[in-house]
Amino acid sequence: MTFFVRSHSRPARSARTTVITMSTSASPQGRTPAEPSAGITVDGTVTDRLIDANQKYASDFTDPGMDARPVLQVAVVACMDARLDLHAALGLELGDCHTIRNAGGVVTDDVIRSLTISQRALGTRSVVLIHHTGCGLLTLTEDFRHELEDEVGQRPAWAVEAFRDVDQDVRQSMQRVRTSPFLLHKDDVRGFVFDVTTGLLREIDPA
Repeated sequence: MTFFVRSHSRPARSARTTVITMSTSASPQGRTPAEPSAGITVDGTVTDRLIDANQKYASDFTDPGMDARPVLQVAVVACMDARLDLHAALGLELGDCHTIRNAGGVVTDDVIRSLTISQRALGTRSVVLIHHTGCGLLTLTEDFRHELEDEVGQRPAWAVEAFRDVDQDVRQSMQRVRTSPFLLHKDDVRGFVFDVTTGLLREIDPA
């Protein structure tokens, strides 16, 4: 399924139509995950490297002069998987969208919290949900909580939200959004599965 995003409300940009062909970011330009980006020191911790990169970024940074309201009025809920480079894959730029990420891209109570604030306080109207193949939650069960309890002496209050069928979990996430009493806009809620081997999004029928 090819998915289109049209931008028309940012004054500094002309309208565009972007065909989504999602690419992974695991090894950009031949770089393995263990290698630092060009210009980033290898001394110290990973956090030290990130701070070093931020200083280089800030040296060329210019205040874009925008507020917190997304230009495209869309919120994207996706898995935290490091292979999903959402802005590049969806043709998005700084300020275009809200991005909400967690393990599995599952619509939990906290995601509903973020979506409610996104819609009611910051003007978003569309919701895009993105799961992916090869997700870590496909290999877990709720036993994970009991294993944690055995290790630390306390069972977590949250559910693992593991699943066996990624398509069905996308449908469940869409249903959770569409039935939430807190959300204002539920007519444009669409769900997708990103294939990590092809880089393509496949739309899931909510039925």
